[in-house]
Amino acid sequence: MTTATWESRVPAGHYRFRHVARMEWIKLWSLRSTWWTLAITFAGAVGIAVVVGAKTKDASGDLTNNALAGVIPGMLTIGVLGVLVMTGEYSSGAIRSTLAVVPHRRLLLAAKTAVYGVSVLAVGEAGAFIAFLAGGAALPARVPAPSLGQPGVLRAVVLTGVGLCLIGLLGLGIGAIVRHTAAAISVLVGGVFVVAQFIAMIARPVIGYVPISIIGGSLSAVTPQSDAQHHLLSAWSGLAMLCLYAAVVLGTGALLLVRRDA
Repeated sequence: MTTATWESRVPAGHYRFRHVARMEWIKLWSLRSTWWTLAITFAGAVGIAVVVGAKTKDASGDLTNNALAGVIPGMLTIGVLGVLVMTGEYSSGAIRSTLAVVPHRRLLLAAKTAVYGVSVLAVGEAGAFIAFLAGGAALPARVPAPSLGQPGVLRAVVLTGVGLCLIGLLGLGIGAIVRHTAAAISVLVGGVFVVAQFIAMIARPVIGYVPISIIGGSLSAVTPQSDAQHHLLSAWSGLAMLCLYAAVVLGTGALLLVRRDA
């Protein structure tokens, strides 16, 4: 459905959140890049879980964290897709038509955020749970597989999917701020993956606040390593920090979207 066709189905001046969200849903899922990116993220999480599980020699480590290791590369693909959800319309010029149909810019960004967030959350949770089960099934017979009923395991699996969703929203917010696809991806990769890791290397107490460390060492861990050497946050503190990152970036994006021309 085109923007013009969608507009003809809604009386002028009567747009509501559900109307805009439906439009964004159609736009998101009509792109092949959405299907491919989410499929690669899902397959990568499960595939890495199987490889890590098969190579596990004993039960001395955090087997749940090992099974969820494949989610870390998915942070990049989900973040980049979040950027494209926002910048794609600027690159094609379609943003002018979208804003002509939906002049309420905060409503537009809220709808994009909700639609993309729900979609990525569903894929992230499915990927986390299936990766956990696949990783457990791939363990050698001598290594007992972890179960969701064990303390902290279910929390780790669920929060891993939530963390992936928040990285996607972070990418969307960066796209709203920068608006140029290549530049926004550079900011995402440089800020979230490269610069943040470099800062963590030279200032060890900061490492627990880096998104990769939050997801890989706090959210997906049954017992996070919070000693003086690792400086990692607890699962709930890490989740709060990721929520803060996403909220600040999306809030800044909303402010700039209102103030700037298309």
